[in-house]
Amino acid sequence: MKITAKTVLAEKLKPGYDLVLFTCKAYDLESAIEAITPAMAGKTVLVPMLNGLAHLDRLDKQFGNTAVLGGTCMIDVTLRKDGVIVHPDNLQKMVFGPRDPSQAAAAKAFGEALAKTKIEWELSDNITQNMWEKLTFLCALASTCCLFRANVREIMSAPDGRDALGRALETNMAIAAREGHAARPPALEWARNRLMDPNGLWSASMLRDIEAGGEHEGNHIIGWMLAKARKHRLDDTILSLALTHLKAYDARKAAGRLSG
Repeated sequence: MKITAKTVLAEKLKPGYDLVLFTCKAYDLESAIEAITPAMAGKTVLVPMLNGLAHLDRLDKQFGNTAVLGGTCMIDVTLRKDGVIVHPDNLQKMVFGPRDPSQAAAAKAFGEALAKTKIEWELSDNITQNMWEKLTFLCALASTCCLFRANVREIMSAPDGRDALGRALETNMAIAAREGHAARPPALEWARNRLMDPNGLWSASMLRDIEAGGEHEGNHIIGWMLAKARKHRLDDTILSLALTHLKAYDARKAAGRLSG
């Protein structure tokens, strides 16, 4: 079966809940919402695994905040044009949890279902914090990879690459702190090690999307964080340049002027 960005998974859980695992890209959010709406009835709960946090307001508005859990995942994969999913390293972890006390039973039941699989997972008691920590790292990775059109090792090998990566991370850390979700030490250490590994062959999926001439999550990730940086009057240089780069890409794509 060919897996697309709009793929969703529905699974019945022990306590009588139905669960929809929502895995679309942000640019498919509206069409994916339309696709799953018929399934969102009764005690059905939604576990979104989208990047960032911008989608939560839209999902809450559509389905009600008590039906929308929090969730995030760490996985380095690429969907090839032939439908094959490529997983180049061993990064694969799913984190989820209730955003409202009424969701606790459904979240626990989902964990019990995942316990039967080989997926690395965590039931979090502070999922919003986990989502902010993921965004702090991801936005730094995506903004620099897209801006320089390179993976971590290639950026690190450039004369000022390490400084640029560090500057991007520092800005995102400051945004999260101002928003009340400063990264905890273990998450920060992981982000630094992953983002500034001189041998890191990984890049953001956003870079792979634009290299393939496709759509991207620039507004959802980088644009959202840029607005936060400006709100708090923080250094927005990397975020601003990265979003400008993506918008210029959009203009070239719309004009049919992408190379290759």
